[in-house]
Amino acid sequence: MLGALRRKVAIGGSSASVLGKSLRVIRPSVSASRVSSNAGEEILLLQPRGVIPVRNFSHLVLPGCSAGLTKTRDAISSIQSETIMQKSCRAFSSGDGDLVDAVVPFMGESITDGTLATFLKKPGDRVAADEPIAQIETDKVTIDVVSPQDGVIQEYVAKEGDTVEPGVKIAVISKSAEGVAPAAPAEKKSEKAVSKPSPSAEAVKEDEPKAKVEVSPAVEKPKAPAPPPPKRTATEPVLPPKERERRVPMTRLRKRVATRLKDSQNTFALLTTFNEVDMTNLMKLRSDYKDAFVEKHGVKFGFMSGFVKAAVSALQHQPIVNAVIDGDDIIYRDYIDISIAVGTPKGLVVPVVRDADKMNFAEIEKTINGLAKKATDGTISIDEMAGGSFTISNGGVYGSLLSTPIINPPQSAILGMHSIVSRPMVVGGNVVPRPMMYIALTYDHRLIDGREAVFFLRRIKDVVEDPRRLLLDV
Repeated sequence: MLGALRRKVAIGGSSASVLGKSLRVIRPSVSASRVSSNAGEEILLLQPRGVIPVRNFSHLVLPGCSAGLTKTRDAISSIQSETIMQKSCRAFSSGDGDLVDAVVPFMGESITDGTLATFLKKPGDRVAADEPIAQIETDKVTIDVVSPQDGVIQEYVAKEGDTVEPGVKIAVISKSAEGVAPAAPAEKKSEKAVSKPSPSAEAVKEDEPKAKVEVSPAVEKPKAPAPPPPKRTATEPVLPPKERERRVPMTRLRKRVATRLKDSQNTFALLTTFNEVDMTNLMKLRSDYKDAFVEKHGVKFGFMSGFVKAAVSALQHQPIVNAVIDGDDIIYRDYIDISIAVGTPKGLVVPVVRDADKMNFAEIEKTINGLAKKATDGTISIDEMAGGSFTISNGGVYGSLLSTPIINPPQSAILGMHSIVSRPMVVGGNVVPRPMMYIALTYDHRLIDGREAVFFLRRIKDVVEDPRRLLLDV
């Protein structure tokens, strides 16, 4: 039969039906494809992976035969290689090399994720390399997501309020700005698509109630009458309508502060002791040397540097206040790092003045001003807030007269400063007006006894009222 088939093909006869039968007899599970020869005839060729056009052959090699033409094999191999090349070209011509991803940067050793707070740019905006395009709020600081290269923002793949981790892609940036569609038309199209459903959907919706009516039983049970609304008693308060309320999610910084302060109350045995300080001499010192201080050091002479120096002296006299409880042990610190509480629009942050015992007044003022500016701008780093052995909180800048501050864990004490008020005081047997300030020390009573706490606060009072003690160390 195969010999007859070869002769049939050679003389140019119609071989579609004959070859089709032969193929079905030999390999019924393999599909056959239709090809045309240069003689205008149609024959079928075995092709397990789709249709391949075969041209310029006069002999067909069938399965089981040992003879065939080289032209046929060359034609098939050239066509297959051409198909593979076309597929490869399509895979590498998708334009992916023009797109770069903007990802969440590393946020610190102790921070594993953050909240995508806001986008600083819109899709379609041109950005430069290292230009911030979004901000991420963490438990401690706000971190910028920058553009890796110059280009145009194609799209954002994350939304505001999403929780993101380091390395997560949030935006796609096109380096050549090709294929970047404006955001507004897309939104309009989506709105139109939503507002105008397809006719088939409307028809289905119209037909559904009719079908339900036909299937529903003829007799319906009467509905039970709705119970009358409960009468409001005379003592029930009248609440304002919900339309006059706004619900805003807490920032991660605010949630972190709330958690730490609550843990402080649950862990420490908090106790506060108070005293008052006569600010006359420190204010006179500031008034006499403020111009010379600014001229030499380039920074103003403030009260905070005086209280930091006083706290350093008090910590050196009462080292237990600088210590901390760790399980069943007490850790004594041979360094003094003073944390300064700074209020920002996003929440309370506590940058650290490191090695404050080795600084003079000018160095303390410069360090505090630099840290406060960074905290207000949101550019302060985690390293600048890590650690700290003692905290000072100055509520007096806001007008606070008296308060009981809460310890900043894992520290053991915190000093609270308050506003300066002129009050009548007895000095040398005479009643005279004096600028007075209340100071408060909140401490962990598990570690610090009342005696050490009172002596600590008394030392701060003595140094502030007579700064010459710092020079003589008395």
